[in-house]
Amino acid sequence: MPVLTASQLRLLYGEVEIFSGVDLQVDEGSHVGIVGPNGGGKSSLIKVLIGRLQPDAGHVAWQSGINIGYVAQTPDRDSDGTLRDEVMSAFDHLRRIEDDMASSALDIQATGDRERRQAERRYASLLDEYEALGGYDYQHRFDQVVAGVGLPAETLDTPANAASGGERTRAALAKALLSEPDFLILDEPTNYMDFKGLDWLEEFLSKFRGCSIVVSHDRYFLDRVVNHIWEMDRGSLQAFPGNYSKYRQLKSEQVTRQLKEYERQQEFIAKEEYFIQRYKAGQRSREAKGRETRLARLTRIEKPVVNEPHIRLTSVKNTRTGQVVLSTNGLTVGYRDGAGAVPLLSVPDLQLARGTHTGVIGSNGIGKTTLIHTLLGQLEPLMGSATLGHNVEPGYFSQGSTDLPSESTVIECLIDAKNIPIPSARDYLARFLFRGDDVFKSVSALSGGERSRLALARLLLAEPNFLVLDEPTTHLDIPSREALEQALQDYSGTLLFVSHDRRLISQLADQLWIIDEGRLESFPGGFEEWMQSRDGHVDPTAKSAASAKTRGRKGSAKKSVSPSAPKTQTPDYEAIIAELEQGLQRLERRLEAASTKQDVDQVARLGSEYNDTQARLEKAWADWGT
Repeated sequence: MPVLTASQLRLLYGEVEIFSGVDLQVDEGSHVGIVGPNGGGKSSLIKVLIGRLQPDAGHVAWQSGINIGYVAQTPDRDSDGTLRDEVMSAFDHLRRIEDDMASSALDIQATGDRERRQAERRYASLLDEYEALGGYDYQHRFDQVVAGVGLPAETLDTPANAASGGERTRAALAKALLSEPDFLILDEPTNYMDFKGLDWLEEFLSKFRGCSIVVSHDRYFLDRVVNHIWEMDRGSLQAFPGNYSKYRQLKSEQVTRQLKEYERQQEFIAKEEYFIQRYKAGQRSREAKGRETRLARLTRIEKPVVNEPHIRLTSVKNTRTGQVVLSTNGLTVGYRDGAGAVPLLSVPDLQLARGTHTGVIGSNGIGKTTLIHTLLGQLEPLMGSATLGHNVEPGYFSQGSTDLPSESTVIECLIDAKNIPIPSARDYLARFLFRGDDVFKSVSALSGGERSRLALARLLLAEPNFLVLDEPTTHLDIPSREALEQALQDYSGTLLFVSHDRRLISQLADQLWIIDEGRLESFPGGFEEWMQSRDGHVDPTAKSAASAKTRGRKGSAKKSVSPSAPKTQTPDYEAIIAELEQGLQRLERRLEAASTKQDVDQVARLGSEYNDTQARLEKAWADWGT
């Protein structure tokens, strides 16, 4: 039985058509995920369905008596109370019943027999309603839900108008879930959720007996909680059965089928046009005219988009680093305030090898960004040290890409990072999907996804060999996330990234740094293996498929040796190279000290020794590669 139907919906913003001809239906037990590029009309469609926007054409019909729980992508700031007050407002009806019960209890004590009997009947009626609505355990439900969405007690006491966007979103989500809706509508509910919150929400929605519609770019989430997909793109809606992975399969088959139909029609059109052109003035002109008329009436099949444009990094080059890109020694990460040092996490002695792709995961607020700043030398460690290896040139992508000059255009912003000719800048930006007049857009007018692409373009223009990314998929739609994944899979340097995007982590990471309860632990495998080991399904020390994939990646450190190959005594080039790199670092420090003292003789001697060591290092690299 349909709970929600809509027919021939059309929405305009001014003269711009957002969507048209939209027909949809949600049956009992349906859980729908809406996908599509940013700006495709997903949030606008939701607002039309719940009546917050009036369509320019079409009709929406809901089953009577449906209680809707809605969470906007960006909740309002107009609340006067705390986040706790905001969430507890889901129980306003129960709390009114409590007040009425208290008033009735006083009436029972203060009135005569006749009025007392009336007050007792009223109290009994209120008590029945209170029990039916779960009045005795609503505080317990409150505690469970706020813990599930990641709102600790100290956060709940924050004034709502002073809370962060993520805190307000989680509070709005908690309120919606506690209001016992028949139909949940969630617009980007996973944007500010960590792994624990995502697991909890997925578990909640998998057991939810009502209907739901969610807008999300989290592909793991969509695979786990929906059984239908609506694709919003180019002003139209297409419905597909199944979860996100099934949708991708069906969409691929549809595109293949449409392409064949398009090619057949194009072949037919070409033959007809050839006939018309050849015979329009001859004896068969009447037949040619008839064919021309039929051809003019033919409904043309639009050519499907076979390959979505994607970011290309194939020509990005970087210098080779030493075998050890980053090392830590007795490191404690934290910050200092007026009361002194505040430690966040202790880090075991680690070495990050050249060519590895490492994902950093952990709960919100646990210190992941602080760790990155400390490793890059932007923040002093509380104890110990973090050292970059020989020839390492890091490039850092900050969360939210806030360091872009908002008053510049896209092309000015790129040239500001590195002065290159305008034609070269336009060619380079095209590889990051800024084409034509897009390069003249103001940075302040860019979407979140466009800002991320521009920040990545600026970063890679410097050709870093150690790429450090902090939440690179924030605000990116699914096509942009997949483009970023493909681009980073092509990256030949060393990658260290913080993310809550489980698909991105599973695609890129060959090892993980897990931060939990004030400690960092290294896991020698990919995301899927870590998930299985966490559930006790595999041995975490087993050799990972992800590690095997890494060994085949361009820029990886070691070459595999067949176990059946004859044993020959070969030099330990790794040890030789490491020793020479350390020698170069020592010589650099001695040269700097000699230059400071203006000791010309020592500078000359150390310079000669440095050049000799550098030549031996290059030879060792060459010998190792043969």
